[in-house]
Amino acid sequence: MTTKNGLPLRLHHHAWVVDDLEVNRRFYEDVIGLPLVATWTETDELFGAERVYCHTFFGIADGGALAFFQFANPEDTKLFKTEINFTPWRHIALKVDQEQQDALRERFAEAGYVEPDTFTVDHGYCVSLYITDPNGLQLEFVVDPPDVEAIDAERRRTAHEDLARWLGGDHSSNNAWRPSDAQDRPNARNDR
Repeated sequence: MTTKNGLPLRLHHHAWVVDDLEVNRRFYEDVIGLPLVATWTETDELFGAERVYCHTFFGIADGGALAFFQFANPEDTKLFKTEINFTPWRHIALKVDQEQQDALRERFAEAGYVEPDTFTVDHGYCVSLYITDPNGLQLEFVVDPPDVEAIDAERRRTAHEDLARWLGGDHSSNNAWRPSDAQDRPNARNDR
């Protein structure tokens, strides 16, 4: 299959190492609603030793997946698990429609998630619902506005110019769509 401009077709999967695949499954399948679509149990000679692991995949609509590893040997987990400081700038963002975002918000509340583990931000060019999974990984569920094509066209048209401006020291905002005051954002950090 030929791709447009040689670009990848889609995200195949994003992988993460976890301590407990069942805790992880309950979150991704029971709370988020992503179906467990594959479980692979493997033994491989990797990085100088035999590694025994389980690799689970939770499907998204385009055929991609969020994937998670658990090792049989706790020493392998220590070796390969990424210990990171939490930051909201490291996250996975998934596109949803308004009905899906509202349903997720309700499921989060039913499962007992409250701020700061879940919150909503109106970025102007999209509205995002955030939640932190049991592994400290933040997920973002994004609803695009009705004029998303015009917004995307403008950002594509000025992408290189905007980057050069930023790198040249002009750090002024180019987001004319974002509400100017956080208090005026109708969906910011609001459970609706």
